[in-house]
Amino acid sequence: MSVSVPQAGSVTMFSTTWCGYCRRLKSQMDREGIAYTEVNIEEDPALADFVMSVNNGNQTVPTLLFPDGSTATNPSLIEVKKRLA
Repeated sequence: MSVSVPQAGSVTMFSTTWCGYCRRLKSQMDREGIAYTEVNIEEDPALADFVMSVNNGNQTVPTLLFPDGSTATNPSLIEVKKRLA
């Protein structure tokens, strides 16, 4: 599976179309001007596998991938801002 880390100052958000937590975090990041690339794990099994690999076998979304290669599952906006600082 090839998941590339995002550019500095942005994140990759692994989500689904039906995830309310994903919608909420996206609107918060939009409001704060935080750049992100959204990836729907239901459209790419390899990306679902990546999400499962960092969430103890669960397809938990939103899962964010940061420029340093670290991940966070369902993070708060404050956590996202801290990790991008």
